Amino acid sequence: MKILVTGSTGQLGSAVLHQLKDRECSVIMTSRRKPLCSGDFDWIYSDMLSGQGLEEASKDVDVVIHTATSPMKKNKEIEVAGLSNFLSKLTHIKHFIYPSIVGIEDIPFKYYKYKYEAEEVLKQSSIPYTIVRATQFHSFVDSLFLSKTLLKGYFIPGNIKFQTVDVGEFANHLINLTDKGPQGKTAEFAGPKIMTLREMADLKIGINNKPSRIYNFSLPGGLYKALLDGKNTNPMQNMGTVTFEDYLRKKVTER
Repeated sequence: MKILVTGSTGQLGSAVLHQLKDRECSVIMTSRRKPLCSGDFDWIYSDMLSGQGLEEASKDVDVVIHTATSPMKKNKEIEVAGLSNFLSKLTHIKHFIYPSIVGIEDIPFKYYKYKYEAEEVLKQSSIPYTIVRATQFHSFVDSLFLSKTLLKGYFIPGNIKFQTVDVGEFANHLINLTDKGPQGKTAEFAGPKIMTLREMADLKIGINNKPSRIYNFSLPGGLYKALLDGKNTNPMQNMGTVTFEDYLRKKVTER
């Protein structure tokens, strides 16, 4: 089996490549920048925006794990138009695995809107596929809301909910799907526990053993309400086992 991993320098792409090192398969990496692990696999330059290099990267490939994404800029051009162009070059592919995000059809956020449109593009294509939605990664919530204190405290919308998942566990789940073949549907992979952001902040304060306060506030708008209602969670698919506490304690030991 020959596997192509797009977005090979990103967090998820890097996690997928790290675990593929122990698998008996041929692996091609593709991205705009050369990954640090470039000595482990062959790397080919490509650009999802322009389409440059995609045809070369996908030549003779059986499975694509498409971790390339752009949450910060040119969302629609890369997530939707870029994907559509990429799929047009993959008529020989046996399985296209597309990582997505839980709740994107119910959360009013531009990046999520385009991820949902990308799912529809894939479904309407002739490419055999599996769409796998995950909840937010532990590190994403930690870095976005809990990376720095202000006035020795966290200023956070503490009542919003997350069901964070370990990126390595999700990467392993994606790799295991390569042996199962295309599912032709959307599946979900969620973390082991639903927590409010305030509970996550309390946990981090306790583990780091640094006195801090939590200043909780509410926000207007549909995005805040969707996260407050837990639209980004799925308690029926709590397949992950590594908790947010496990993630925090590992960070402490690695310092």
